[in-house]
Amino acid sequence: MHIVLDETAMAAAGQGNVLASRLIHRAHAQAGWYLFGPACALVEADRARPGAAEHLAALPGITVLDLDLPAALAVARHDTWAAAHCQYAAQPTPDRPDGAIIATTAPERWIGEPVRVLDLTP
Repeated sequence: MHIVLDETAMAAAGQGNVLASRLIHRAHAQAGWYLFGPACALVEADRARPGAAEHLAALPGITVLDLDLPAALAVARHDTWAAAHCQYAAQPTPDRPDGAIIATTAPERWIGEPVRVLDLTP
């Protein structure tokens, strides 16, 4: 299971969202669960909740995804960096042929986008 946390999911994790906390625990404790935090989403989460980026980046179950050249080119084509980086990270790759699911507390923002969504709204 490959899951990308968007900035709303990251902020929710810092506010005690049970569903976000379960994802983080699973990614740390259970084989086959992978949780990704795109760097651009991490920045936005930290703006919304100062300290969130440092906390999330330190968790062993989360892999922070850098803004490499292909990601930067994808981000440049969109309005918001965080959403664009999440969408890019969720696309299929050789390691993840089915892509990844985007975990969010704002599922309506992903309507019409070519991604699968996991609603973390309590």
